[in-house]
Amino acid sequence: MDELNFTPFLLSFKLAFTVTIILLVIGIPFAWYLSRTKSKIKPVIEALTALPIVLPPSVLGFYLLVILSTSSPIGKFFWEYFNMKLVFSFEGLVVASCIYSFPFMIQPLQNGFENIDKNIIEASYLSGKGPIMTLFKVILPNMKDSLLTAIIITFAHTVGEFGVVLMVGGSIPGKTEVASVAIYDFVEMMDYEKAHIYSAIMLVISFLVLFAVYFINHKNKRKFNDVY
Repeated sequence: MDELNFTPFLLSFKLAFTVTIILLVIGIPFAWYLSRTKSKIKPVIEALTALPIVLPPSVLGFYLLVILSTSSPIGKFFWEYFNMKLVFSFEGLVVASCIYSFPFMIQPLQNGFENIDKNIIEASYLSGKGPIMTLFKVILPNMKDSLLTAIIITFAHTVGEFGVVLMVGGSIPGKTEVASVAIYDFVEMMDYEKAHIYSAIMLVISFLVLFAVYFINHKNKRKFNDVY
């Protein structure tokens, strides 16, 4: 057997890390807004946010391919002003993955915000802390489990993406060929030995991620039971 090339895994982890950081920065204020707003269009916003969960990846990938291509206003803008192609490039994978993984960051954060005891928020305000200070010094530290769950699930979901990244990025070695796409390529070439090895690695990663999430949840339940 030829020496295994782990570049697709490194690229997958680089993509997942980048997407997770971006979505964490965007997701905290967005999820906070959703948890607090009483707007009549809240169900519409929540439905749009969750749409990537139920929408077939090929459908989402196709529309992203159209929107991000240089023939569209958005793709043309980035190409002309930033010399950046958003299709068949790592940058395009980041944009597509942020959209595809968005609900996996938002939903745990929103649940965490909604379950925060309102009394500690009011106490923070009464002690003189402003909204920003309250968010980072009081609220987020008291929803560490939700925060960690959102980060882990978003990272893992991005690592395991296939349909969207294949549609938008293709399979360019060292550039857009992430681990899931590499497995597909091995199967296409009937190189089942490498496909088995890569798939086994992905299986282990997926199990460890799910184990971490359930471990956090069970630990949180035990703390709650000990208190009450």
